Amino acid sequence: MIETERLYFRKFELDDLPLLIEQRSDPDMNRYLGGTRTQNPEALAKRIRFYISCYDSHGFGMCPMFYKETGEMIGAAGLQPLEDTGEIEVGYSVIKPLWGRGIGTEAAKGWMEFGFSKFGLDRIVAVALVENAASRRIMEKLGMQYEKTEEHYGEHCAFYAVPRKDFCKGV
Repeated sequence: MIETERLYFRKFELDDLPLLIEQRSDPDMNRYLGGTRTQNPEALAKRIRFYISCYDSHGFGMCPMFYKETGEMIGAAGLQPLEDTGEIEVGYSVIKPLWGRGIGTEAAKGWMEFGFSKFGLDRIVAVALVENAASRRIMEKLGMQYEKTEEHYGEHCAFYAVPRKDFCKGV
């Protein structure tokens, strides 16, 4: 499993579902994750099983993110297949009290380094709602380039990508 300076991750377990539901019920947190359409108890019960199955089949997946300073679960981050595209996506979500502290960037960078070095991925992509300027800034800091706008997860998303050779590790 991976660790960064302030964060550590482990594979999701079904026991993490109540806290995931609690965190993603915050309207400010879930508005960029599909809102209550995708961030409700039923949908999240399916999603956590998807996260676990990704880890089992690929050796990586979306994982709970823990803040070393407190041991508290503060969101989720990881790598996973992007729907039916054949691409590997980096994703991240952080609880609102910790927004603006560079945690999303740190988490994404850690997972991208893991994907490029341990799994030899040639390219990693990310998507964000077009209006999610903070997430798009994270992608750009990490060397990702905007490629197009298209539908993902039922939403109008900006699609970014970076090949291994262009990944910015020095963020």
